[in-house]
Amino acid sequence: MDHLRFMVSGSAPLASNVMTFFRCLLGVPVVEGYGQTEGTASATISNSLDVTSVGHVGGPVDCCEIVLMDVPEMGYLSTDRVHSDGQPCFGRGEICVRGPNIFCGYYKEPEKTKETMDEEGWLHSGDIGLWLPSGTLKIVDRKKNIFKLAQGEYVAVEKIENILIRSPLIGQCFVYGDSLQSCLVAIIVPDEDVVRKWAADVDISAKTVLELCQNEQLIGEVLMQVMSLSKESGLHGFETVRAIHLDPEPFSVENGLLTPTFKLKRKELRERFQREIDQLYATLPSAPSKL
Repeated sequence: MDHLRFMVSGSAPLASNVMTFFRCLLGVPVVEGYGQTEGTASATISNSLDVTSVGHVGGPVDCCEIVLMDVPEMGYLSTDRVHSDGQPCFGRGEICVRGPNIFCGYYKEPEKTKETMDEEGWLHSGDIGLWLPSGTLKIVDRKKNIFKLAQGEYVAVEKIENILIRSPLIGQCFVYGDSLQSCLVAIIVPDEDVVRKWAADVDISAKTVLELCQNEQLIGEVLMQVMSLSKESGLHGFETVRAIHLDPEPFSVENGLLTPTFKLKRKELRERFQREIDQLYATLPSAPSKL
């Protein structure tokens, strides 16, 4: 480690406390970048000389332009000057990138290409960002995989899932809802090591993870953490999961529930757990729309 001079993080968000920890531990620049395969990886990167600010992915790289386009159905506009948590900003919207680093299109898939890149050459990322006063970009939400609930509210499930997996008891999470329901439910795969330790601490005897997943005390504990994390993160009532099913089998590429890049296959997950989802809704009273 004494030969380490520079660290770059990408692919997934880096928690602010983790970035600060490694900066202090290693004493080298730790930066975070943002981009996607269709944009030849990098679209933004933070400044290597900035060793104090966290929670953003820096500014645009030299070869590309970035614009935030309005997403009115989710309440994000380029004219916004304040984020929902009171943070000042200079516009919010879908992150769109243009430049010579952007791909020409998907091979032999013109329709999919049109869905991703518009006529002016802007690559639509599906991510929602905001410009901070410092001129850096912060990722705050996800436009893709949104749906409308029965009362008309739009829900971005990836944002909710990223919040819920902060619970040490939760290993993987699939949040589900549809336009015929007023609230959300979730299929959760518990973290086996953490759950077994928790069971030992509260004197629950179970030979298998399946037995633990069926334990009402564990279900209640996980649901309580889900509610707590949702409230702490400022989620609305309609964004809060109201019922959960615990399943012992992890989502994986091998069982067809994850893509090769380890993203959830939502259609396959819905089909696999349709019976459990129906049971959750059948036993759930109508949820209020606000906390």
